[in-house]
Parts: sequence; structure tokens; C-alpha cells
Amino acid sequence: MTLVNIVVILVVIGLVMWLINTYIPMAGAIKSLLNIVVFVVVLIWVLQTFGLIGAILGLKIPPLK
Repeated sequence: MTLVNIVVILVVIGLVMWLINTYIPMAGAIKSLLNIVVFVVVLIWVLQTFGLIGAILGLKIPPLK
């Protein structure tokens, strides 16, 4: 996976989260929880993609191809 692919994926995720936060009405607590969960999942994926962390026991995030 190239750096360009990773940047494009991060931009798409950011755009989707912005659209969800802007146009889908939901309680503030649910919105905050959704943002935190997405951030943590994306952070773990990026760290695994760059090889900074290994696989987390019981958690397998498949690589995007």
C-alpha cells in the first residue's frame, strides 16, 4: 500500500465523518462516541500499516487492497 493510498483513504474517512456529523442529526454524546471509535480504529489501522505496532490479540483489521 502506497503513501498516496493511505492519504486518500484518510481523506475519504474524514469526509464521511464530516458528512455524518453535519447532516445526520444525533445526540451529542452519540456523535462524540462515534468520533472517538472511528478515530481509535483509524489510528490502530495506520499504526499497523506502518508497522509501528503488531497485531492486537483478538483484533484483526484487514488490510485495504
